[in-house]
Amino acid sequence: MNPSGKKQIIMLLVDTLMDITLQEAIKNGKAPALQFLIENGYKIPNLVSPFPTMSVNVDSTLLTGVYSDQHKVPGLVWFNKKENRIINYGGNVRELIKLGLKQSMEDIFYNLNHNHLSKKHKTIHETLVAQDIQTASINTLMYRGNQSVQITFPFLMSLVTGMRRKIFAYAPNLFSYGAMAKLNRLKRYSFFWQKYGFNDKFTANELIYLIERDMLPALTIAYFPDLDQRIHKKGRMNSKGVEKVDKQLQTILNTYSTWEEALKNNIWIVLGDNGQAWIEKDRNKALIDLRKLLKTYRIPKLKDRITSSDEVILCTNERMCFIYTLDSDRILLENLAKTLQKDERIDVIAWKKDNSILVTSGIQDGKLIFHPSGDFRDEYGQSWSIEGDTAILDLSINKNMISYGVYPDALARLYTTFFSHEGDYLVVNAKPGYEFLAESSPTHVGGASHGGLHEQDSLVPMIVTGTDTKPKNLRILDIKDWILSLI
Repeated sequence: MNPSGKKQIIMLLVDTLMDITLQEAIKNGKAPALQFLIENGYKIPNLVSPFPTMSVNVDSTLLTGVYSDQHKVPGLVWFNKKENRIINYGGNVRELIKLGLKQSMEDIFYNLNHNHLSKKHKTIHETLVAQDIQTASINTLMYRGNQSVQITFPFLMSLVTGMRRKIFAYAPNLFSYGAMAKLNRLKRYSFFWQKYGFNDKFTANELIYLIERDMLPALTIAYFPDLDQRIHKKGRMNSKGVEKVDKQLQTILNTYSTWEEALKNNIWIVLGDNGQAWIEKDRNKALIDLRKLLKTYRIPKLKDRITSSDEVILCTNERMCFIYTLDSDRILLENLAKTLQKDERIDVIAWKKDNSILVTSGIQDGKLIFHPSGDFRDEYGQSWSIEGDTAILDLSINKNMISYGVYPDALARLYTTFFSHEGDYLVVNAKPGYEFLAESSPTHVGGASHGGLHEQDSLVPMIVTGTDTKPKNLRILDIKDWILSLI
């Protein structure tokens, strides 16, 4: 179905696929399908994910080829200044209920793709359909395309949330979205106890449906969500979830007469979206309670309307947090930063002043100031003006060349977060071992968590068969242009 006669691309986006657990599963002989793809192609172990390392932001970058300063999806949780409310795309059910379940559902299932994701930057689906090239999206969080489709919510979900049973959205030519929009009309793996189809088995079943009917378009993106929750609970070294993903991949490859046959006319891409950092087992150590650290400020409850008497808003994205001042003349960002610097579990504290980003830390003294366009250049060809303590972001500079340490592509990833949405805010990042706590935010004590700038959150593997080419740079940011070059 690819009009150019080139190979069809099948991208399997695996939430929280990390190289360390992938290697462990292969070493133990528990991931034969992934091993088969690597042996017949190549693996990049350290692709850089966007920041914050939350799936909605990562997937927005994957589809648009730009960071959040341009695609405008800041993270999983953020404050919409224009509407004077917190937007949450699904961190925790308790949070969603307090914020208003109906509004939260509208944000997740409609506003995210159609109002919040910038229309100034076309998704890969929109780009290709403009060239009369079909694409497919299976269970992905971000999916915007050009074709009007109907999303039908299950009766029970509609009853509980207050959502209308049917809404219209814009999606690719071939679109699957759990129980709400299926390619295969059978109800396998799509009942409410199976997360209404938002599970790996449903994704695999939908992809197999296309393969068996010779309906694969030029590009198919299929999302496998299950591994994420297992790593959250069991920790970043647990490889059992990779084994389960591999079993689904085996089922998909078994659709062909042989696994070798599956490679003939297809380019297979298996890609993680973010990593996860380990979290301490001691709850008192692991959780950075921002309400306690900022107890002298008035922070509104999630269920309450935000009023002029409120001072600070907390939007936690697990190991990263946006901290907003609602009165920047009275509640200075620099003063908030000084308070947070007293906690040595916080390794990056940043804010914007004019066109520059100022960075301090809870683990070391000093300040770093940077902005684009200057005498220093990094490995991605980006130029920067830098002054102050480069150790805060673990930067090394040799003959005006910047090398990144434990914070990959730190300058661009941090800088762009300050132009992703309106407001006066800090961006704070926790050291590995710790995550932020606000009113009802999810916690992962003794497990693993993401959202942060650190390499544990940020580096993901990519497996490719069917082409020897690679993205221009080893970043998710560069994947869209690379895929377009293959079609």
